[in-house]
Amino acid sequence: MTRPHHAHQLGRRTVALVLAGGRGSRLKQLTDHRAKPAVFFGGKFRIVDFALSNCVNSGLRRISVITQYKSHSLLRHLQRGWSFLRGELNEMMELLPAQQRIHEDHWYRGTADAVYQNLDILRSKRPAYVLILAGDHVYKMDYSIMLEDHAASGRACTVGCIEVDRQEASAFGVMSVDAERRITRFDEKPADPAPMPGKPGRSLASMGIYIFNADYLFHLLESDLDNPASQHDFGADIIPRAVADGQAHAHPFSLSCVTTNSEAVDYWRDVGTLDAYWAANLDLAEVLPQLDLYDTEWPIWTHQFQTPPAKFVRGRDGRLGVNYNTMVSSGCIVAGSHLSHSVLFSNVRIETDSHIDGAVIMPGAVIGEGCRLHNVIIDCGSQLPPGTVIGEDPVHDRLRFERTEQGVTLVTRSMLETPVART
Repeated sequence: MTRPHHAHQLGRRTVALVLAGGRGSRLKQLTDHRAKPAVFFGGKFRIVDFALSNCVNSGLRRISVITQYKSHSLLRHLQRGWSFLRGELNEMMELLPAQQRIHEDHWYRGTADAVYQNLDILRSKRPAYVLILAGDHVYKMDYSIMLEDHAASGRACTVGCIEVDRQEASAFGVMSVDAERRITRFDEKPADPAPMPGKPGRSLASMGIYIFNADYLFHLLESDLDNPASQHDFGADIIPRAVADGQAHAHPFSLSCVTTNSEAVDYWRDVGTLDAYWAANLDLAEVLPQLDLYDTEWPIWTHQFQTPPAKFVRGRDGRLGVNYNTMVSSGCIVAGSHLSHSVLFSNVRIETDSHIDGAVIMPGAVIGEGCRLHNVIIDCGSQLPPGTVIGEDPVHDRLRFERTEQGVTLVTRSMLETPVART
């Protein structure tokens, strides 16, 4: 690949737009009070921190975050944790909530419309390139490498792509490419995804990461507005138009994925269901997790409370606890309990003689004495009474909580406060 510009020069001429307005309805009650990008992940982070950290670590420091659904938690997190960027150094962390800036009869109608409604703000930055990101995926990626690939391709649009199982590809935009990685076909969430040449069980899927020449993007968005049949969505409308124009280039994730060793898998997760969210969190507690959060060369930035270190103490009558394959964040106190294959966020309290396996426990939760929890997600601030048992009786769990077909049970404060209906 030729390198027509230094990476830092490309970065200075780029504005990153993080689309963080979606609810994430498949996460059920976990997003009742927060947008999906604001959901907690990995013991101390929010999901949106991964896209933002990728920007900063890639040398991209002009970032705008577009929000819509129940954005208070997200906006508060961004203000507290991402206010270190300095405007006098041509850096920014700009928040763009839905404001009906263009039409007073609707809010953001789709991902493309969300960008279009902020087009005057975007134009005022005078970027040469615009990087479009989803704020609800977990991965580590060097966007500067994708920028170089985009500039070298000579095309006006680049789409980040990853191989997925063909059976799962219907949830993505699926593309076909030629030998020069020009995208020749793009189908948004097709019922019968096209296989990759020579790989009948695999499809090439869009990651929802796009780079555009700014002028070309502005032109596409303005044309899209005038199309009454448009869904005003990047995957459904804008990218197919770029493909039709012969301007769409594919960038394989393998070229810019950040890993700590050559044998690591290319890690990218859409933690869009309770099962996927639970599994991705618990993988971090394994001996060799697929996602390395301990990589000091590519740190994940976030806002974190000033809390004391985690503490493990004897329980009632001097009872000792057992803990393994568990991530425990600051501020936690665990008294004489058994913890395994779990992730504890900050300020969690676990009382004596509780047995917890396969749990994702969010900030401020309190687990009473003698509880038994198996394969659970406990939402923020939940207080489980002593002796609570969850994860052993599916029928009983479904009466009060949200339980998936795979056996993961979500518990929220409102569920605990709602009396169980008598039968």
